[in-house]
Amino acid sequence: MRVVIAEDAALIRAGLTHILTHFGHRVTEVGDAPALLAAVDAEPPDAVITDVRMPPGFRDEGLRAALQLRERHPGLPILVLSQYVEHTYAAELVESGTAVGYLLKERVGDVTEFLDALDRVRGGGTVIDPDVIRKLLARRRVQTPLGRLTDRERQVLSLIAEGRSNSAVARRLEVSEAAIAKHVNSILTKLDLPPDADDHRRVLAVLAYLRS
Repeated sequence: MRVVIAEDAALIRAGLTHILTHFGHRVTEVGDAPALLAAVDAEPPDAVITDVRMPPGFRDEGLRAALQLRERHPGLPILVLSQYVEHTYAAELVESGTAVGYLLKERVGDVTEFLDALDRVRGGGTVIDPDVIRKLLARRRVQTPLGRLTDRERQVLSLIAEGRSNSAVARRLEVSEAAIAKHVNSILTKLDLPPDADDHRRVLAVLAYLRS
């Protein structure tokens, strides 16, 4: 298997190369995102291993390069190996299809585990560290309008979705109807549902809840 390694830290890059060549793989090393793009375009490999933060900006160059490569070479197996979870592009890469991996460096326990992950990605599988999944899901919840709601507001909205009136919700939660009305107003505001004569805001709020 021919692998392109994109890693700016020389010691880590050398270590990965030593491991892969020891097990019979051919390796091309690069140290920045432009070199990664050039190396893959020149001779598409069987798999790419890339860090997230690399020169020239040390931000998300590695992930953006990976997404560009997936567009140019559909299905190219890519294993991200980093100590960072870059939310925006990580989610886009994970959702781009099969043959994708995202592992955190500090959580790769041994060589066998790493090689197994690379083999699975090369074979069209998806290998995502559980911590990466948790962080991506947490970020997504915060970014959606429903992620702005408090636990109590979610509880109120779930009862409204069952068809209950404010008074029925108040009885169920054993609070005053005024308190429920306050929660409902807060929910409608957080869901960006301003007063509109043409729309029933409670219905729209319930639809947003059900779609989630």
